Amino acid sequence: MPEALIFFALLSLGAWTYVCWGHGSFWRADQRLPETHSAPEQWPNVTAVIPARNEAEHIATAVRSLLGQDYPGDLRVVVVDDGSTDGTGTLAERAGSPDRLLVFSGRPLPTGWTGKLWAVDQGIRAADKRWPDSGFLLLTDADIEHHPSKLRRLVAKAEIERRDLVSLMVQLRCQTFWERLLVPAFVFFFQKLFPFPWVNDPQRPEAAAAGGCMLIRAQTLTASGGIGAIRDQLIDDCALATRIKAHAPIWLGLSEQTRSLRAYACLRDVWSMVARTAFTQLRHSVRRLLMTVVGMIVMYVTPPVALVAGILGTNPWAAALGATAWGLMVCAFRPTLGLYRLSTGWALALPVTAVFYVLMTVDSARRTWLGRGGMWKGRSFDGANAIK
Repeated sequence: MPEALIFFALLSLGAWTYVCWGHGSFWRADQRLPETHSAPEQWPNVTAVIPARNEAEHIATAVRSLLGQDYPGDLRVVVVDDGSTDGTGTLAERAGSPDRLLVFSGRPLPTGWTGKLWAVDQGIRAADKRWPDSGFLLLTDADIEHHPSKLRRLVAKAEIERRDLVSLMVQLRCQTFWERLLVPAFVFFFQKLFPFPWVNDPQRPEAAAAGGCMLIRAQTLTASGGIGAIRDQLIDDCALATRIKAHAPIWLGLSEQTRSLRAYACLRDVWSMVARTAFTQLRHSVRRLLMTVVGMIVMYVTPPVALVAGILGTNPWAAALGATAWGLMVCAFRPTLGLYRLSTGWALALPVTAVFYVLMTVDSARRTWLGRGGMWKGRSFDGANAIK
């Protein structure tokens, strides 16, 4: 038993050593839009597309924050009311004038499409008819409050560096106990899965984006097959990023100013968000699921177990290895916590947080096998629920 404990502690330490020094330095959380940027020769016209389904609480704020941008070029906003029953469309119409804002009700969802992508596709087509001169499309969500300088800085980034997709992982709400425990870890795990510096390197194949804020060159979107090419993808942002990067460089960063208004007040709220797509990320594979569960336990749970067991069992090697691995874990998580202005104490709780994410991932598989995969706002879509 002492030998097994030392073995797993060594595995964990090796994994964290690789994470800190060999995985794109993702943990630094330093991929940010510059506060100031050289201005492009010409500011292209931009059309923002917002799919909205029962978003009465946030839609007016989202629309006003876009219409209030300090962008030097023309910005128009399209809101697709995706079968809302709470007056979302009416509230959106009241948030701006019709010369810059188009709000309409979406058509019924056809077979083979996810609800969000069907709404986005309709929005893009409507925008192309009314404002065919758009150089960029800004795909965003109905619960995002955009900082006034956000679009100007996104377009400058895209134009100066010739990026055809520039995306921001917006600041998620982090106020309640469960949000503080789970939300920064979600951002950390996403960065670990898709190291942002690798995503931003044109020479590397890694591609990812954050669906809450994606600025896409309209011509490149058409060349990549449009939204229809990914119509059945539940993790649509990363699927779109993969297609765009095949044509041109992309960029993905973190935001401190543009923020999501959606609250995750209790454990169930975060659980539903993660369980919706976790098994899809694993390609509905039981093998990948088992590897993920084992890997998470070895990386995150083993260090504190080895430390405590080593101290209680007078096994200094296990205690030292566990303490070192846990220390690297805390150091790696600290910059992401800094993004959310949280203390290091929350990093010490990361092993507990990881257990919750393991359970959410297993539950995601269970939901898929029961035919309830991808459940969101009353719709269930899992794309492919076969067990592999």
